[in-house]
Amino acid sequence: MWRPQQQRFDAGESDMNTMPATSSAARVPALNFAPELLLKAQGIQVIFFDVDGVLTDGSLYFTEAGESIKRFHTLDGHGLKLLQRAGIVPAVITGRDSKPLRLRLAALGVDHVHYGTEDKLPAAEQTLKTLGLAWSQAAVMGDDWPDLALMRRCALVCAPPNAHQEVRAIAHHVTSARGGDGAAREVCDLLLIASGRYAGLLAETT
Repeated sequence: MWRPQQQRFDAGESDMNTMPATSSAARVPALNFAPELLLKAQGIQVIFFDVDGVLTDGSLYFTEAGESIKRFHTLDGHGLKLLQRAGIVPAVITGRDSKPLRLRLAALGVDHVHYGTEDKLPAAEQTLKTLGLAWSQAAVMGDDWPDLALMRRCALVCAPPNAHQEVRAIAHHVTSARGGDGAAREVCDLLLIASGRYAGLLAETT
């Protein structure tokens, strides 16, 4: 009886015999999420992001002139771009406003942005109306109390581990990475896998 572990190739035999398994493994994504979480993420068409504590580490930096400085992570930026390529809309609702933030979001092609918005619910409802979407098609990633109104309505709720306890308590997914250190990218990857687009986008890089 033929046994796989006993299969041998002569020294002169082509290395091509071993290539399919290697190539196949290279095409299989290393990243995955729990099935129940992927089910919750299916059908999401828009995701609302907070900025401070989510797209940044939550720290506030000011120059001597009083201008604010933001630190963003490139992993998060690429994740937002991948969402758009997959047809999922990233939207930003933040209580702050600054030139660095506007420049960063413009560079990433994020069109649906509400700056200086403490009451986030009306802003989110306006965005949903513009897009013709419902709460059942929306996700949110936040870290503090101003995000709770959206979190109680969205179909998928995510938070970084540095979020306030009340936020983490109702989150469907708390990321491994902290805010500003790739947390948003983790959620982007979750949505891409749930939408069935992750593997295809990954394959385009090879």
